[in-house]
Order: sequence, then C-alpha cells, then structure tokens
Amino acid sequence: MSNAEDIRWVTQVALLGDKKAFDKLTCKYQSSIRRFFLNLTMGDSQLSDDLAQETFIKAYLNISAFKGISGFSTWLYRIAYNVFYDSARARKHYDDIDNEQIDYQHQTLNEFSAEKMDIHKALRILRKEEQTAVLLFYMEDKTHKDIARIMNCPLGTAKTYILKGKEKLSVYLKQAGYEN
Repeated sequence: MSNAEDIRWVTQVALLGDKKAFDKLTCKYQSSIRRFFLNLTMGDSQLSDDLAQETFIKAYLNISAFKGISGFSTWLYRIAYNVFYDSARARKHYDDIDNEQIDYQHQTLNEFSAEKMDIHKALRILRKEEQTAVLLFYMEDKTHKDIARIMNCPLGTAKTYILKGKEKLSVYLKQAGYEN
C-alpha cells in the first residue's frame, strides 16, 4: 500500500464522504499508532486505545485539512502527537497521586519482561520531546525529516532530541548492567 493509495483514500473520504476508504486508512495505520501510544504511555493499553481512537476521530473530522505536503502517515502521527500531549496536559493536575504505587500496580497488570521494564524506566528519564523523537525514530522507523514535521520543530532540533535521548538511554542502561 503506497502513499499514492493513501492519497486516493483520503480524496475519497474528503470529497465523497467514503467511510470505507477511511476504514482502509484506519486498518493500515491502527497498529502503528497504537504501538506509538503504548510506548509513550509505558504500556498502558487502555489509555493507548483511547488515544488511538481519539486520533482517528480527529483525523476523520479534519481530513479535508490534509494538504498532501507530507505523507498521510506523517500527518496522522502529528495528530497522534498532539492528542498525546493534550492528554498529558489534561492529566497534569493528578500529579499529587502516588505515582510509585500506580507504577507498581501497573507493572503487575502488564506482564512485561524485566528488560522491557528497564527500557520503560530508561525512557522515563528522557524529556518528553526526546522520548517522542526516540520512539518515532527507533520504534516507528520515521525519518528525521518526518519526526521534525510530526513534532513541528526544525530538523536539527529533531536530530538533537534523538541524539540526546540516545545518549541518556545508553548511560542509564549501562548503569543498569546492560552492555552496548
């Protein structure tokens, strides 16, 4: 499925209101968007599903705003990025809740391996921008250029987020006993 096919489906949705065409776009991208959220939420599948659903609803409602300047997936990840940060800002007033207790309960509910938990702990030390850039680059195989578009920042800044994030992760994981 090519970018040209994405454009065809977007056109069918925007001009004809073709819900089946949007369903094809959703089927194509739902796994990667959900995986992106799973990584950003440190494995919270319920929140990831909610955020993914909100992303696709916003994409559907605003599909006529897609200009085709970048690929559809870049545009969709930009929406996902905004949805996640809007959600994070909305949840900020809950910061006084005992996060350590919630994390402990969360770990027992999601049967992560020790290695995955170490990586999730390592990701938490990164600034949100670094975390997002690293996840987009290494987990979603996005290019530096796409990441800059998704995060709405200069290309050099996106590269710096990835570099700094990678350096911090390397130091943390070496201190946790991992080699290379």
